[in-house]
Amino acid sequence: MSQSRRGGASPSLPSTSGAGGGGGILDRVSSAVSQSPIVYKGKRAACDAKYVAKKLLWSTGKAAWIAGTTFLILAVPLIFVMDREQQLNELEMQQATLLGTPTAGAPPMK
Repeated sequence: MSQSRRGGASPSLPSTSGAGGGGGILDRVSSAVSQSPIVYKGKRAACDAKYVAKKLLWSTGKAAWIAGTTFLILAVPLIFVMDREQQLNELEMQQATLLGTPTAGAPPMK
């Protein structure tokens, strides 16, 4: 009992090595499967897919950064100018209605 607490071999677990010293059948099957060319090609394809996905994400991130900064530099100031122009037009229309002059879009009064 004190031996199993110290990290020694547990007497209740069976040994995985067979009498021939070649390992158990599970070890031999997993070794044969993991060394097959199909598994090698599958691992290679997974690594290639990971590499392509990483490059694609990196390129997409760079493109998003370029598009975002371009929008901030070019489009946002244009939006501010257009908003200011609209406010000035509305102010002119208000002043025109207060003074009694016809607006540019309204038909002349008879």
